[in-house]
Amino acid sequence: MENSMDLLYWHWLVLGLGLLCAEMLIASEFVLLWMGVSAVVVGLLTMLLPLNWQIELVLFGVLSIVSYFTYRKFRPTIENDKPTLNRRGHSYIGRVFELSEAIVNGMGKVHVDDSQWRVSGPDTAAGSRVRVIEVDGTTFKVELAE
Repeated sequence: MENSMDLLYWHWLVLGLGLLCAEMLIASEFVLLWMGVSAVVVGLLTMLLPLNWQIELVLFGVLSIVSYFTYRKFRPTIENDKPTLNRRGHSYIGRVFELSEAIVNGMGKVHVDDSQWRVSGPDTAAGSRVRVIEVDGTTFKVELAE
């Protein structure tokens, strides 16, 4: 007769499938994926070898941790072909604009597309052309364009 504390192979398989399903429903950076795979592996080992529940739990924990950190080390990196996506100000670096308000005491404004941006740089008259060289939050750092 089986001990009430014994974990059977199908317990591990159900846990593994449950974790794999949970991974599909939530964004967990693949943590649940590797835990699910580990549970399935422990279930398959339990089906083939007689293991007690303490060894099964330790094996599950070790496999989960090792598989996750191995994945983290060797996961593919995705190259972004649009590095300024969601960083609107950075997409204006290098562009030349006309000052809508003079730069006085280091601060002025420039009209870009449908909005106004603060600029900082050397004192310059309104209407002068400036080049964006850096972005600091919502402020363009500019220099006089030639």
